[in-house]
Amino acid sequence: MTKSYEHLRLLEALLFAAKDPMTVKQLQRHFPDDFDLKTALVDLKARYANRGVVLQRVGEAWAFRTAQDLAPHMRIEQTVMRKLSRAAVETLAIIAYHQPLTRTEIEEIRGVAMSKGTLDVLLEAGWIRPRGRRRTPGRPVTWGTTQSFLDTFGLEAIDELPGIEELKAAGLLDKRPALTALTSRGMLTAVMDADDAEDMGERSRSRFEDTDDEFEEDELDESEIDIALAEDFGADIQTPDIGDDVDQEDDASDNEDEERESSY
Repeated sequence: MTKSYEHLRLLEALLFAAKDPMTVKQLQRHFPDDFDLKTALVDLKARYANRGVVLQRVGEAWAFRTAQDLAPHMRIEQTVMRKLSRAAVETLAIIAYHQPLTRTEIEEIRGVAMSKGTLDVLLEAGWIRPRGRRRTPGRPVTWGTTQSFLDTFGLEAIDELPGIEELKAAGLLDKRPALTALTSRGMLTAVMDADDAEDMGERSRSRFEDTDDEFEEDELDESEIDIALAEDFGADIQTPDIGDDVDQEDDASDNEDEERESSY
């Protein structure tokens, strides 16, 4: 093995290991003064000309790069996980436990106005969908969860959602007002024990259990969903990034919680 070949191997290794492109001056420090570095660089470039990795000149420096014709195959798809905002989490929980219900009913339970971005986020995630139209004046759209919601949260059916005792044990129902808000509307009533149901009394009877026609709904087909969304949110629906949609709602919720705490 000749000295010239050894120098070429060293040059290759230096360029391969370098984090940034290396100048001729930087490379020359590793070789004898009589070594023709520029000729060696041209030679090394020719050796890599038809490979997946090529030697390129970058201004006054040199570096190994992937061949440009392979660029379309070098892309990496990565799913970016974003944290749901507090408003989105609360809205999803309300829909899951009380479905089907309208936007107005969601706002009534939360106690604050809901921005259109909140439902947009949950729609984009595929966790909720329009269920139909309530047979009441204005025929508002009702909302419910999807198969994707069950799959994401590891549920076989919606009745596998944790009951009131499980939520209490997890510390999620420490405040009585929150307990009242959750249990005064139907879905949690079904999983309450006898003592809790008696304590809640009339409040545990949800109007959504009513059998009157006004609480029935007409299902939406695919062609009606966009129209229904436009009517519910307005024509300029936008899909925000998860977590960026409801700063004002979160502030309102925080203030609401503080008021509740001060009264107990």
